Amino acid sequence: MARKPAPEPRNVQAKQRIFVVEDHPVFCEGLIRLITAEKDLTVCGKAADGKKALKDISELKPDLALIDLGLPGKSGLDLIKEVRAQKLPVKLLVVSMFDEAIYAQRVLSAGGDGYIMKQEDPPEIISAIRDVLAGRIYVSEEVLASGSAKAPAADHAGALGKLTDTELQMLEMLGEGRSNQEIAGKFQLTESEVKVKCDGLQQKLRLDCINALIRFAVRWVESGTQ
Repeated sequence: MARKPAPEPRNVQAKQRIFVVEDHPVFCEGLIRLITAEKDLTVCGKAADGKKALKDISELKPDLALIDLGLPGKSGLDLIKEVRAQKLPVKLLVVSMFDEAIYAQRVLSAGGDGYIMKQEDPPEIISAIRDVLAGRIYVSEEVLASGSAKAPAADHAGALGKLTDTELQMLEMLGEGRSNQEIAGKFQLTESEVKVKCDGLQQKLRLDCINALIRFAVRWVESGTQ
C-alpha cells in the first residue's frame, strides 16, 4: 500500500519580504547579509536607482522597502512619493547617511514609515525593520525628543526649512567636500547646472559668495549631521 505524503506543517509563518534600494554596492550587500541572517526575513530584490526600484517594487510587492535618500537620478524622497502615489501596499523605511534631524520629518510627510541612520548598529537596523513591519513609525529617540528640530545656525534655521529636498542633499554633499562633478553625477546634472543650483542656495541662505556657502555647509555637517 502506497504511503500517504506527510501533511504540510501548520502555522509556519512565511518570511517577510524586503526590497533593498541602495546604490553603494558594499553597503547594499551588507544589508542583504544582515537581513537574510534573520529566520523570518528574506530579501526579494534590490535596485541601485529610483527608476528601477519603482518598477520592481510595483512588480514584486515586498512587505517593506529599505530606501537610501542619495540615489542617482530620482532621489529616495521622490521614490517614496511615487510609491505612495501609486498606492502600493509596502512599508517604506529610509536607511541613510543624511541627517535624520533634518530629513526624518520630510520622509514621514512624503509617506515613509521610518528613518534610521546608516551608522547605527546592525541589531538596531533589524529592530527598525521589525517596528515598521509591525505598523509602527520608527525614528530615533533624539528626533522624537527634539521634534525633528535642528539649528546648526540659528539665523539660517528658517531658510534651511525652505530648501527643497534636492537642495538639502546638495548642501550636505558640499559640506562633505564633494566636488561639483560628484554632485552633478549624483543628480544627473551638468556642472554648469550645479553652479546655478549653488547660486540659488546662496540666495536662500543669504550668503554672499560660494566660499561662504561652502563654509556654512561644512559647519552644518560638522555640527552633527553625520
